Amino acid sequence: MNKSDQFWDRKAEAYAKSAISDEDSYQRKLAETQKYFTPEMQILEFGCGTGATAVQHAPHVKHIDAIDISGKMLEIGRSRAGEACMKNITFSQNTLEGFQAEAESMDAVLGLNVIHLITDRKSVLDEVARILKPGGIFVSSTGCLGNSYLRFIKFLVPLGKRLDLMPDIFILSEEQLTEEIRAAGFKIETQWHHGIDNVDLFIIARKI
Repeated sequence: MNKSDQFWDRKAEAYAKSAISDEDSYQRKLAETQKYFTPEMQILEFGCGTGATAVQHAPHVKHIDAIDISGKMLEIGRSRAGEACMKNITFSQNTLEGFQAEAESMDAVLGLNVIHLITDRKSVLDEVARILKPGGIFVSSTGCLGNSYLRFIKFLVPLGKRLDLMPDIFILSEEQLTEEIRAAGFKIETQWHHGIDNVDLFIIARKI
């Protein structure tokens, strides 16, 4: 177990109990994503956290593989799925690359509130493209602090990590993220902002 795993394990219970900060935007993201779903689809969500979104999407697809680095988060996810009687979600502790899905095996991949926490975004986006079927969709929601006053949080991250108060956070702009997604072989079909100072960017992109 590394420090990131341990950090999210400690945060799991409080994270699960915390209220959604912007319920309207969350419901809009669910609805817009589900427009792309069909009952036979195979979905992968990486960085699934406590499984709340996977449980919401499960009735609309055939199966969801939900992965996360935190075992504690996944325990809560399994409990949530059981309470909701959702038997088509498989939770496993892994990274996207460690999961090693077969090439062109997924109809959709979700990476929600996670990309800005990843060191090597290019490798992750390339892996998403590799495992998606042609025409498959990639759904992401990402904190893009690069053009916001919140970008100065980068000066606090080293201290926050040392004190075990925050995880790795990488500062990127909307332009940077969209360019990286396109470079990985996607066409962006939906893109809009939400959150504090409109720094959160929701994207639905289709593999070309």
